[in-house]
Amino acid sequence: MDKHKIVKVKKNGDGDITDVQLENGEVHRIKEAIAMVKNDQISGVNVGTAKNGREFLRSNPNGTDEDNLDNLPSF
Repeated sequence: MDKHKIVKVKKNGDGDITDVQLENGEVHRIKEAIAMVKNDQISGVNVGTAKNGREFLRSNPNGTDEDNLDNLPSF
């Protein structure tokens, strides 16, 4: 099975990513996207844990900022 790729993000007023859009047009809440990454269904990102214990998505390091989640187009 091919892995999905995040192509767009939706942020709240604080700049936190709340939803992601995949290359196939599907939209997922961030918690669902984190579960999909853990299940190896989305490529290019990994799950990090903040100091407060909250999980978040971050781009895999690859030497470019262009595909970082914060730099992706909004929807």
